[in-house]
Amino acid sequence: MKRWLLAMTMLLAAPLWAAEAVPVGEDPAIEQRMVNLAQDLRCLVCQNETLAGSHAELAEDLRKDIRQQMKLGKSDPEVIQYLTDRYGDFVLYKPPFRSYTLLLWFGPFIFLLGGAAIWYFTLKRRRAMKPANQAGSEALKQAVDLLEKNN
Repeated sequence: MKRWLLAMTMLLAAPLWAAEAVPVGEDPAIEQRMVNLAQDLRCLVCQNETLAGSHAELAEDLRKDIRQQMKLGKSDPEVIQYLTDRYGDFVLYKPPFRSYTLLLWFGPFIFLLGGAAIWYFTLKRRRAMKPANQAGSEALKQAVDLLEKNN
């Protein structure tokens, strides 16, 4: 029983011996460039995470590819071009302004303007309608006559 208690205590104390994670790359300059560049790239698996923050296997492979391209002496724009040639503009968090991305860039504004126009015309039509509770005096007399006939 004492041995079991000692073993459990040792296991619970194990996180105290943990140390700071060492960067994967050998060159800190390339590692810093890779992290900065990966902040602007999208993980192709997660789609809502940056490449730097993703733990997916494909993200690990892409970070290795980026390191390899940087070791070959390529600049950041060349590395981005390499990735977009390979995976398309989807890998970029800020897609370029092109003819096929017009809806992506202007779509939110179009929907906002459309919603504002619908709201404006609905309010305009609602104000123009005559309220049902303000009937004319003639209609009111007819209603009173009908009620008196039925009673």
